[in-house]
Order: sequence, then C-alpha cells, then structure tokens
Amino acid sequence: MELRVQRLNSLAQLPSKAESGACGYDLVATSREYRKDYIEYGTGVAVEIPNGYAGFIMPRSSISNTALALANSVGLIDNSYRGEIKLRFRITIDKGEESYYSIGERIGQLVLVKVTSDATVQEVDSLSETERGAGGFGSTGA
Repeated sequence: MELRVQRLNSLAQLPSKAESGACGYDLVATSREYRKDYIEYGTGVAVEIPNGYAGFIMPRSSISNTALALANSVGLIDNSYRGEIKLRFRITIDKGEESYYSIGERIGQLVLVKVTSDATVQEVDSLSETERGAGGFGSTGA
C-alpha cells in the first residue's frame, strides 16, 4: 500500500513513524493560527488516503504536557479529501505560549484504518442478544 503525500509549503515534513511497528504517522506543525476559541495548526501536507481506508487524526501522548485538547477528539479523513491536514485544539488552561505546540513540533498522528463502505442499512424490530446488551460507559468493569 502507498500513502501519497503532497507538500504544500517549504516547512512541510512527510508524515513519519517514530519507530518500526508504530501505528501512527507523526504530523508536524508548519503554521499556527489563533482563533476565538481554539488554535488551528497546519501541517503543510495533503494526503491521498488509499481506497478502502480512512485516515484518523489522533492526539499524541505528549498532549498531556500541554494546555491543549484536540477539539474534535478524533478527526476523520475520508479518502476523497485532498486538502491540507489541519488540527484544531482547544485551550484548556491559559498557561501562555510555552504550553502550546510550536512550529516544527509533532502535534498529532495519522492512523490509517481499513474500512468497509459497502454495508447496507436495514431497519429491524430488534437486535440479537449479547451478554453485554445495552450496557455502556464502563458496564464491562473496565
């Protein structure tokens, strides 16, 4: 499989994995814009997600060292999108510039996931029974 990547500016770095076997491709900030309620980072890259896959944008574990939270928790990139990958972060605590990501830092990860797009939706009167049933939000003891 091939992930086609286009650099959109001179600061852009190709998505890369920190080590072999890693799930996510690190994304690096090339721009930062302050908005009313969030900070938007550009990565300077656009990607061509292969057919049969979707791209998920995940926060890096280093986010816990910042005053930021990925605004949409996890981002979804359909394989038809060809624009710049951008990440929006909410400011959780106003600690100043040193608690934000800087240009050139790894700010998130792109994870490719195989998906099916040929499922048909069928309305039914009931669903099959399972031991868990409708239990959610920690109902399995986790």
